[in-house]
Amino acid sequence: MKRRFDRMSPAQILALTFLGLILVGTLLLMLPWASTQQPLTFVEALFTATSAVCVTGLVVVDTGTRLTTFGQGVVLLLIQFGGLGLMTMATMMAIILGKRITFRERLIMQEALNQVTLEGMVRLTKYVVLTTLFFEGLAVSILFLRLRPVFGTAKGLWFSVFHSVSAFCNAGFDLFGGFRSLESFTSDITVNLVIMSLIILGGIGFSVIADVYTHKGFRGLSLHSKLVIKLTVFLIISGALLVAVLEWNGALAPYDLKGKILGSLFTSVTSRTAGYNTIPTGALSNATTLMVIVLMFIGASPGSTGGGIKTTTFAMIVLAAVSAVRGKGDVTLGDRRIPNQIAVKSMVVAAMSLGLIITTVFVLSLTESALFIDIVFEVVSAFGTVGLSRGITTALSTIGRLAIIVTMFAGRVGPMTLVLAISAGHDAPSTVRYPEGKIIVG
Repeated sequence: MKRRFDRMSPAQILALTFLGLILVGTLLLMLPWASTQQPLTFVEALFTATSAVCVTGLVVVDTGTRLTTFGQGVVLLLIQFGGLGLMTMATMMAIILGKRITFRERLIMQEALNQVTLEGMVRLTKYVVLTTLFFEGLAVSILFLRLRPVFGTAKGLWFSVFHSVSAFCNAGFDLFGGFRSLESFTSDITVNLVIMSLIILGGIGFSVIADVYTHKGFRGLSLHSKLVIKLTVFLIISGALLVAVLEWNGALAPYDLKGKILGSLFTSVTSRTAGYNTIPTGALSNATTLMVIVLMFIGASPGSTGGGIKTTTFAMIVLAAVSAVRGKGDVTLGDRRIPNQIAVKSMVVAAMSLGLIITTVFVLSLTESALFIDIVFEVVSAFGTVGLSRGITTALSTIGRLAIIVTMFAGRVGPMTLVLAISAGHDAPSTVRYPEGKIIVG
């Protein structure tokens, strides 16, 4: 067994850790004491466990009313382990116990945290765990002050812990019941600001947070960090403005000015990968729905708890297109030249992601009776590990649920990582270089 494990690539090990965690979560959620009614069926438990481990938030059973405290606790642990990665948690335990971190384990951590080099992997792992605990702990203390008068001490504390972890890991699971997410807090400044802050911090990437903490200013940041921060701010502000313009007299009409502003901003923030909603997603117009689909497809940033093709991937595709239109041979950003293989990898990731989405949409179009835009929304939400839904999740057929499960898993692990895990060891790198051929395109 150890020999076989040693022959596995980091991508294969990463995929298997997620699969193993999902399986354990499924078995625990099927236990009689995990549910307030009849035990969850295998597909219900598998869907819930996958959604939690893949920090998505799509649910086929109401987490707040159908699951007991034990079941909710299982979901909470799956979210935390899934958001940070099982290998990250295992590495941290090894560090605490004083065990040596091997070169192979560092390779796996590099794959899990989506880093370019192996340098400082153990230090980054410590930073990831400590940063997570700090921000989640701070959010718990603030939310507890707000929720305690509403739900009491015990329930207020449990709700504060659960939603802080769920928000920072960009999972979107809630305990308020009725599949209404945070719709009761549309105009609540405290809840909105805390949850939005957690979503942004969890989705911006741990290496960026470490870079900001180290340099204490924008000028000294790495090129990657500068790009991530600029693009994150741009997407949030532009998304909020579009939601406000498109929905001011639509989905936002029932709310006062404060509710409209907070609702617009929250919808823009959560659409990238979080899954919480403060205004009914099903009430959004087709134009806003399309905009949300685009934001969900782009997703969070590399090395974060979020999904999607990632902000930097989107940026590289845009920059490559601009360079091609201008007739430039190199992709440039500021005063730096970006290697061509990064631009090519970005296009491959986007193409593979679109292929997965189109395939799943095709399957659901055959098996479900929902509107086409709702199906597309559901599939992109699953791929981007977002968790927003226009109300069709609970009505999905068994085949539809299985298709969404596969999409959530692929979106969390990453299409490129999943393909590398499946194909590892099958094809040796070719040393043959063929003569150049010409093909007309465009």
